[in-house]
Amino acid sequence: MVLALTAYVLLGGADFGGGVWDLLARGPRRARQRALVADTLAPIWEANHVWLILVVVLLFTCFPAAFARITTVLHLPLTLMLVGIVLRGSAFVFRSYDLRRDAAGRRWGRLFAIASAVTPLLLGVCLGALASGAVGRDPLDHDPTPATGAPLPGTFADHFVRPWATPFALAVGLLALALFAFLAAVYLTVEADERRLPTLADDFRRRALAAGLALFAAAALALLLAPDAPARTGSVRAVVTGGLRAALLQTATALCAVGALAALWTRRWRTARLAAQAQAACLVWGWAWAQYPLLVPPTGTLATLAAPPVTLRLTLGVLAAGTLVLLPSFVYLFRVFRGRVAEPGERPNRRTPRSVTPVR
Repeated sequence: MVLALTAYVLLGGADFGGGVWDLLARGPRRARQRALVADTLAPIWEANHVWLILVVVLLFTCFPAAFARITTVLHLPLTLMLVGIVLRGSAFVFRSYDLRRDAAGRRWGRLFAIASAVTPLLLGVCLGALASGAVGRDPLDHDPTPATGAPLPGTFADHFVRPWATPFALAVGLLALALFAFLAAVYLTVEADERRLPTLADDFRRRALAAGLALFAAAALALLLAPDAPARTGSVRAVVTGGLRAALLQTATALCAVGALAALWTRRWRTARLAAQAQAACLVWGWAWAQYPLLVPPTGTLATLAAPPVTLRLTLGVLAAGTLVLLPSFVYLFRVFRGRVAEPGERPNRRTPRSVTPVR
């Protein structure tokens, strides 16, 4: 599940970030900036949701009790997140096929951009609420198994709003939004460079540098607001800041962040992309390591929430077989839509993206 979530952050997260930069496009080249975002997203962006679907399927198959608890307590932000994903996809298609390029197309464009910004915020809020222990902890500290038919004490807000409407969860939401925007800006510098558009590369370079600083601020804020978030020992803050392994994780993340910003500053686009991807992966795996072996803090461990062993074995076998189909399919998809035939006089081994627009 963490591997699939990492893939979703690196691929789907960058798609959401592209929508953020569509919303924030400014200056005399804003139309060209939005066109680059659209051309980059159009061929493959919906396919990236398969990684989020994989996380959900594995959760309700292998850890059904955790799935029930998470989706019940967090049903409001999860529903809004689903609505955002659907609205984002619909708006992108409607805008792309707006042949008249009139006010209706602009409205769909704004809806696409706003949904792209709100959805990752909600995803981060859900992860923050889960990491804080609010999902697994009863808000009123009463018997979690009341008599059949007896209403739960407390209000609707106690059970379904307060667990995620916290400063820490909102800070993690901002962290996710900043991370996705940073990844998208870095990716778009590479896209612009490969399309020989140096002015657009510089535009997104400035945005990437700003997003990198915002990412650092959001991470510091989330860490500051998480003194009591339970993990396997003490708190999330204690786990990610104390001990040798925590120091190694922090060092790796910091080196990747500094490397990405330095590469952007010196216009080494591909190095920046690799460093940004490594930084995002360190953040995702750092969160997972801080919780392990808890799946639903503060008490729900992987062992206590797991499905029967036969289910886990069968799922593992199906997952292995499916991977043999999924990964080559993704590689083929990227090769089809990310390459083009060399122009006359161009070196044929230079791989550059093909401009694929939804409307011809």
